Amino acid sequence: MNRPIKPYQEIKNLLGASVSAWEALMGHIRYYYEMDEIWAEGNPAHKYYNTLYIKRSGKSLITFGLREGYFIVSITLGKQERDKFDAQCDMFGDAVRSQYNQTEILHDGMWFGFDVQDASLNDDLIRLMHIKRRPNRKILPNHINMCMHLDVGMSHAEITQCLIRDQR
Repeated sequence: MNRPIKPYQEIKNLLGASVSAWEALMGHIRYYYEMDEIWAEGNPAHKYYNTLYIKRSGKSLITFGLREGYFIVSITLGKQERDKFDAQCDMFGDAVRSQYNQTEILHDGMWFGFDVQDASLNDDLIRLMHIKRRPNRKILPNHINMCMHLDVGMSHAEITQCLIRDQR
């Protein structure tokens, strides 16, 4: 069920030590992409209890599943994206290449994910996002740090206003 996005402090408390990896990935997304952020919650016993979908025009960029002390990142690659990955596979770390090789290809793409407990996978996850979709944000702040601490529930207009204000 879609609900208002939790306040940043609650997310920070939930993620614990993995919050720095979360901030870096969310900061990168907000710096380079203008995307919809859809928060969904379900039954606490369900494996998809706290989920943040990052998408635009119905197409997913990345999905975050927030858990106690870590988060799960899911990315779906279609045929063209898999071809791009294959062409660049030596740029990715062993964990990503291994997961890619073990993941089954379904009719709607290859769905694979990672448990993120620290920032060790961030560079690979950012490369995967760039394979999935080129950056589309037109207004960039001077420093990416400005994007990392924006409230997760802000709209495109609010984020853009915040970034423009911080540039001045």
